[in-house]
Amino acid sequence: MAKALTKSQIAASIAEGVGITKKQAVATLEQITELAYKHAKNSFTLPGLGKLVLVNRKARQGRNPATGEVIQIPAKKVVKFRVAKAAKDAILGKK
Repeated sequence: MAKALTKSQIAASIAEGVGITKKQAVATLEQITELAYKHAKNSFTLPGLGKLVLVNRKARQGRNPATGEVIQIPAKKVVKFRVAKAAKDAILGKK
């Protein structure tokens, strides 16, 4: 399995593809990240890639795997990333 791209590799690829400097590409990535963090509560969409959404999980019963004891897991908010259909089709191929 191939290794994931590092931030500098992503920035270098963007810089080369768009024709900007690596510093500008890094600044763009950081700005997109800040924007995503700031607006994730209302959902943040990256067109063609997917969207960050805040989801409320209900309280539920779980089981301690070591002892088998039933425990109560409290309700909580979690951040999820929903992959766009265009991204799924591009990566997996159309059915």
